[in-house]
Amino acid sequence: MESVRARDEAAIRDLRRLPKAHLHLHFTGSMRSATLLDLADKYGVHLPEALRSGEPPQLRATDERGWFRFQRLYDIARSCLRTPEDIQRLVREAAEEDVRDGSRWLEIQVDPTSYAPRLGGLIPALEIILDAVQSASRDTGLGIRVLVAANRMKHPLDARTLARLAVRYADRGVIGFGLSNDERRGFARDFDRAFAIAREGGLLAAPHGGELSGPASVRDCLDDLHAGRVGHGVRAAEDPVLLGRLASRGVTCEVCPASNVALGVYEKPEDVPLRALFDAGVPMALGADDPLLFGARLAAQYEIARSAHGFTDAELAELARQSVRGSCAPQDAQQGLLAEIDAWLAA
Repeated sequence: MESVRARDEAAIRDLRRLPKAHLHLHFTGSMRSATLLDLADKYGVHLPEALRSGEPPQLRATDERGWFRFQRLYDIARSCLRTPEDIQRLVREAAEEDVRDGSRWLEIQVDPTSYAPRLGGLIPALEIILDAVQSASRDTGLGIRVLVAANRMKHPLDARTLARLAVRYADRGVIGFGLSNDERRGFARDFDRAFAIAREGGLLAAPHGGELSGPASVRDCLDDLHAGRVGHGVRAAEDPVLLGRLASRGVTCEVCPASNVALGVYEKPEDVPLRALFDAGVPMALGADDPLLFGARLAAQYEIARSAHGFTDAELAELARQSVRGSCAPQDAQQGLLAEIDAWLAA
C-alpha cells in the first residue's frame, strides 16, 4: 500500500519542472532531427533512411558491426555541420531543448578535431564552439560549459594535443577532459599522460567507461586516468566492491538509461541498474547521451527512473541533486539549484 501511495504521489509532479544539471550530452548527438534534415538538404548530403525517418534508428552496438553502424550514422550527421552558423544553431537548439526539460546547467561534450577540417583548423573550431556556447547561454539563461573529449580510436599523442588545447581554454568555458568511442579498443592507460595534462591544468577527468565493457573498464578509469566522473559506469553494478569504491570516493556516474537500451547494453529499461547504483550510494547524473540517435532527451531519463524503477519524487529530487553536485557549476549556482530542487519537491 505504501508503494502504491508513493507512485500516486510521484505522478503529480512534472519532471520537466524538476531543476537538474545535464552532464552527458554529445555535440552532434544533441541535434534535432528536423535540423539534420534541413542541413542535409542545404548541403546535398544523402541521409540513410535511419536518419531520414524522424524516428530513432534501430541500433545494437554490442558487437563490432552494430558499433560500426552507430559510428557511421553519427559521422554522416556530423558531416552536415559545416559553418559557424550551423554550430551556433546546434548549440542554441540544444540549449532550448535542455531548458524545456528543466535543465539549469549543461556540460556538453565535443571532440573539436572532428569539426576542424571544415572550420579552419583545430583552434578556430574550438573557438567557434565556445563562442556559440556563450551566445546560447546568454540567450536562453542556461549555464553551459564544454568538456573536450579525445577519441580513444586515435593515437594517444592526439589526445595530449587536445588536453593542452583544453587547458588553454579553461578560462573560456572548458571545464573537463574526456575519452569517448569504443572502450573495448585499446587501454585507458595509453591516455594517462593526456589526462595528467588536463588534471594539472585544473580540468575534471571524465572518461567513458563501463558501458560496452564491464567493471574492469570503470576500474581503469579510476586507476589509470584518476577519473572524477565516469561517462556511463553502469557496468560497475556487476562488482559490489567497485560500487563501494565509487560511493566512498563520491565519483559521479553519468548514467544514460535510454541509450543503454538503444545500444543493447540492456534489453529493456527495467534492466538498467539504476536502483543498484542508487542504493549503493553511487552518485548519478542522468543524461541523454545522443538524442538524435536515441530519441529521448533529459526529462525522459528521469521518467524511466520513475516508471521503470519506481523512484519516488523524493528519490528523483535526490537524483537531480546528485547531478548538480557532480557538475562543475560554481558553488553559488549549485546552492541556488539545490534550493530550486527543494522547492519542486515541496510544491
